[in-house]
Amino acid sequence: MLIVVDPSSAQPLADQVAASVRSAVARGAAGPGDKLPSARAVAAALGINLHTVLRGYQQLRDEGLVELRRGRAATISDLAAEGGRLRLREAAEAFAAAVRHLGASEEEALDAVRRALAQH
Repeated sequence: MLIVVDPSSAQPLADQVAASVRSAVARGAAGPGDKLPSARAVAAALGINLHTVLRGYQQLRDEGLVELRRGRAATISDLAAEGGRLRLREAAEAFAAAVRHLGASEEEALDAVRRALAQH
């Protein structure tokens, strides 16, 4: 699995690591039981701190997407089979970021979603 980060992005690197894994799961490039690259290998390959990668992996663990066991490889959990929900969550996060960027209110955002759902 390829984990990608953009050091010039305002998004924290640990969040980018987690988002990269989420994206791989959502695309079907990674699934339940698949092993993540070691945090040490990811840190070395990306030129970032080991603890940054571990924070990203811990986010995924907290979400239930990854199982972490000391001394063993991190693996994608069975929750990854719910890829549709992950795609929906990513889309919602992107939409929320756009809402904040545009300065729209929560009610305006919800109205936009209601209108979009009514069209389909």
